[in-house]
Amino acid sequence: TGFGRFSHLFPTSAYQHMKMHKRILGHLSSVYCVTFDRTGRRIFTGSDDCLVKIWATDDGRLLSTLRGHSAEISDMAVNYENTLIAAGSCDKVVRVWCLRTCAPVAVLQGHSGSITSIQFCPATKGTTRYLTSTGADGTICFWQWNADSMKFKDRPLKFTERSRPGVQISCSSFSSGGMFIVTGSTDHVIRIYYLGSESPEKIAELESHMDKVVAIQCCNNGDSLRFVSGSRDGTARIWQYQQQEWKSIVLDMNTRMTGNSLVSAEDKVAKLKVTMVAWDRSDTSVITAVNNFLLKVWNSYTGQLLHILSGHDDEVFVLEAHPYDQRILLSAGHDGNIFIWDLDKGNKIRNYFNMIEGQGHGAVFDCKFSPDGQHFTCTDSHGHVLLFGFGCSKPYEKIPDQMFFHTDYRPLIRDGNNYVLDEQTQQAPHLMPPPFLVDVDGNPHPTQCQRLVPGRENCKDEQLIPQLGYIANGDGEVVEQIIGQQTNDQEESILDGMIRELQREQDQRRANDGEAGANLLSSRSQSTGGSLRSPSLDLTSPPNVGLRRSGQIEGVRQMHHNAPRSQLATERDLMAWSRRVVVNELPPGISRVQEECRAAKGDTEIHLYTLEKKRKPSYSIQRNEYQTCSGRALRRTQRKRQHAYQTRSTIEYNPQAARQNTGAQESDSSSEEDETAGTSDASVEETVPVWQSESSSSDSSSEYSDWTADAGINLQPPKRQTRQTSRKICSSSEDENGKEEGALEEKRRKPKQAKKKKLSELPAMDGEPGE
Repeated sequence: TGFGRFSHLFPTSAYQHMKMHKRILGHLSSVYCVTFDRTGRRIFTGSDDCLVKIWATDDGRLLSTLRGHSAEISDMAVNYENTLIAAGSCDKVVRVWCLRTCAPVAVLQGHSGSITSIQFCPATKGTTRYLTSTGADGTICFWQWNADSMKFKDRPLKFTERSRPGVQISCSSFSSGGMFIVTGSTDHVIRIYYLGSESPEKIAELESHMDKVVAIQCCNNGDSLRFVSGSRDGTARIWQYQQQEWKSIVLDMNTRMTGNSLVSAEDKVAKLKVTMVAWDRSDTSVITAVNNFLLKVWNSYTGQLLHILSGHDDEVFVLEAHPYDQRILLSAGHDGNIFIWDLDKGNKIRNYFNMIEGQGHGAVFDCKFSPDGQHFTCTDSHGHVLLFGFGCSKPYEKIPDQMFFHTDYRPLIRDGNNYVLDEQTQQAPHLMPPPFLVDVDGNPHPTQCQRLVPGRENCKDEQLIPQLGYIANGDGEVVEQIIGQQTNDQEESILDGMIRELQREQDQRRANDGEAGANLLSSRSQSTGGSLRSPSLDLTSPPNVGLRRSGQIEGVRQMHHNAPRSQLATERDLMAWSRRVVVNELPPGISRVQEECRAAKGDTEIHLYTLEKKRKPSYSIQRNEYQTCSGRALRRTQRKRQHAYQTRSTIEYNPQAARQNTGAQESDSSSEEDETAGTSDASVEETVPVWQSESSSSDSSSEYSDWTADAGINLQPPKRQTRQTSRKICSSSEDENGKEEGALEEKRRKPKQAKKKKLSELPAMDGEPGE
């Protein structure tokens, strides 16, 4: 009744009234990341020009720029309390900022490759929280932090998942209650980690896909342990944890609708690949994007193909479900098209085309709905952010089409912990005075636009006119340059004094060693007071990353040249500036209710998981109703559980672990192993080559390739390594005791022929830690 009423009161045709309010040029390179804060009032964009920018949803104002990264931004995440934003980059670093003040909170350096995905865990355990990051180095890091103090631990819990050299973890997704995180990898393996015990632990490796796993998404509701994976092998799989194993329904992208007329479209591409996957809001259907530019809608319980959505002319990498209306899906692709779809009827409601005057179309790289569903925002290949929504566009008319701060691309200096200072002012970027608003060529906007900058709303007109100086750039040309509000002296004397000052500083830096450099920095009255964590400074500026605009002048990037010093903030400025709030926290009432909701979902997930772990596997049902991962993959999962969370560093520091734990394997067996009639160590070792030789990778043995890749670090025979146990996987001691007793009773009841039959069906499994 409720849903029927909603669909009549708010028909899907109402979404035709969503229009583009504004398209703003805010970055000099492609923008691959966009997200809303938890209130929906702020938008964050992360670009290949190394910047994260904060925008106002309601009027499109540029509020702040977060500087610090030295390479492309690859992913971003906002925490559930709406107090922190984390950004991962190709510079191998995760940076975390306070949303209220834009101050840096943490610089997390645990990866040796580019960051590929970043997620805040929804789970709440007192004040303990987790931030996860995955990397092109094949590792996943769990960074622990405190919700009250917002302090991060320096070292993460790290899992290195390289079955062979070059393997990357490409995607990750948390379950809605935060008790599970699932990762997809270029070695075709899906790995599942459980956060319901003392610390995160790996519980499964699923090897059903025949090619790279490029997209993964957990379902939106906590009433079932389900997720969908998409691979370049042309299939997606809907996984569910049932009866001690992860079973999957295969969605084959070659499947066609009965009476389908889209044969030519399907045949455009020789080998079909999944490019993106998504659930609808109610989890009743799964949507897959295919590299033949079609979207396919599947029943998530039966795997039946429901609709084929055609309209895109290039690959689609954006699928976004509406936050509460299960009928609505957003898709966007490299063809510049943005579609709003009706999933019930299988037709399009509205289409937008991102045409850029004089430059063709801009490929759309990311898209997100606001939490209230009233807005959505997209980013493109040309550095634009596009704002869509219901209602009037008038508030957006006062803002210019190009919005940069004159300090956006200023060179930075870095300390030993990778915290940054503005090179010209020696101040932390968040403590610098309000910047000026300029266009892409570095020209300041009129005074009425300068009042859009936070902190300049009540300035007098004369304070809103940037003073310009004429300086020589690196190419020998004279260009106009914003100096900032200095003094009323003549420009020549300002420039001369600054050049002398810069020269003096440069000479002093060269003459002094690191200790003298530290003294120099501590003597500056405008120092950040704590932001500089180490006296050892790397005084080189970051490279000039990003697109160079046409023409001889780099425009807003010209600050890289011999630019004069911008104004220094007074104590009064800093006090006023420190009180500003860029992004508000969630109201306490809303935050508490949401936290309770997530905690309840997490408890449900733990309950479902422990329940299904106690249920006996039903192999006949498995064969008939599901296409599951092969027994090889299942055996490998269970064997791997013993040692999967032993990082290379702990193996190195604890070489005795293998010998100490060998004797403990029998006592750590689960009910599954008990059903195999007490497998001995010798028989376990005999089974090792079986699943290794069947590996879907081109390497003969993933264990050996991982071992030889780290020669000199971990020179242990792989078989010894596979028998190390670093941690026992169990949800509770009661579960463990209950399962062991139940398993022993089961063994007594079974005749010997049943045991032999079981052994022939399922080859021996190595000692799996107790449930």
